[in-house]
Amino acid sequence: QVQLLESGGGFVQAGDSLRLSCAFSGGTFSNYAMVWFRQAPGKEREFVAGISQRGIHTYFTDSVKDRFTISRDNAENLLYLEMNRLEPEDTAVYYCAGGILASRRRIHDYDYWGQGTQVTVSS
Repeated sequence: QVQLLESGGGFVQAGDSLRLSCAFSGGTFSNYAMVWFRQAPGKEREFVAGISQRGIHTYFTDSVKDRFTISRDNAENLLYLEMNRLEPEDTAVYYCAGGILASRRRIHDYDYWGQGTQVTVSS
């Protein structure tokens, strides 16, 4: 059974950086497109970034595309989200998920989800 475990969240100031990690186990990591979603208090879970199986294609929501980078290490079964110039609006629980197409932006397009890691950005 595929399992995903996020880490790296925390409390930071606006303008700071954080790197989130997602550890994959229970399957063949390189078979899965991987994505990051986030859910802010009182809001729906939204797509943040996606990366294809070999890391060739990446996708971002407009609000983060100039600040966030998604990457993966298929040898180590790890997914990353490098977040720079963080803003209070980035405050959310961040989830990694695995599926078939990294360009898909709907929750039900992804079969496997982690438990999430909290990111809080103070102004």
